[in-house]
Amino acid sequence: MDRSELADFLRRRREQLTTEAVGLPPGARRRTPGLRRDEVAQLAGISTDYYTRLEQARGPRPSTQVLAALTRALRCTGDERDHVYLLCDHAPPGGSRTDKHVGPGLMHVLAKLDDIPAAVITDLGECLVQNRMHILLFGDQTERPGWERFHAWRWFTDPAIRVLAPAQDADRLSRRQVADLRATAARRPKDPDVVEFVGALRTASAEFDRLWNEHEVAVRLSDTKSAVHPEVGVIEVFCETLLTPSATQRLLIYWPLPGTDAAEKMELLRVIGTQRLDSGEQPSYSRPADVNDISG
Repeated sequence: MDRSELADFLRRRREQLTTEAVGLPPGARRRTPGLRRDEVAQLAGISTDYYTRLEQARGPRPSTQVLAALTRALRCTGDERDHVYLLCDHAPPGGSRTDKHVGPGLMHVLAKLDDIPAAVITDLGECLVQNRMHILLFGDQTERPGWERFHAWRWFTDPAIRVLAPAQDADRLSRRQVADLRATAARRPKDPDVVEFVGALRTASAEFDRLWNEHEVAVRLSDTKSAVHPEVGVIEVFCETLLTPSATQRLLIYWPLPGTDAAEKMELLRVIGTQRLDSGEQPSYSRPADVNDISG
């Protein structure tokens, strides 16, 4: 691991960013350009002390999970991300495997969408990054372990997630999940990530296996949804799905549905969230928050 080169890159990249670019409030006048170390640590979900040691070339070799979070926080391009991985003696992610690096363009868009829920997921349904409103409405999905970050896994293996879904909608929602995974599998034939995930689901869920054998195919696009929040109640939303050029990632944007009280409830949610942050409390709901489809 080249600690001095890593430290230099992290420092210079941090100094090139502004609070506006990453969706943070400007705060007081700054004595030096760029973000502060604690702000980068906050964006990456690591401790300030750990990040400081990396910038001082005295930290331990970061894991690939930490590097993924750091390169997202620093809005690195694909080439810059690969450079950081190589400096730490890790093989850069790539090839036909699932791309979990959210590029600076998507991260910038996500930072600008501060008044409505938005998130980036993979084409397998893994939640990669959420904005503040998405966390307030749906809970922190990126902190779930392993396949628990994948909506299809939770839908077919955890009965608790369906408690808030109308019983008459369950079959339709299940079919949508499977048909979309079929489309992903067709785009990525023999991809180890897809093969492993689908195989595990077919083993874990008889329902999934039955629907998989019916071979329905359909990419999931925009839809109207009903999200249930424990404090503000039902919020009717229109979910817009935007695909990246490679179709391996999706930006989900939840707009208040016109003709409903969704806009008022989202504003109330913003107020509740602000009060939580002021008190140091972080929202993290363990139960499902979307009566139709928590991940889009």
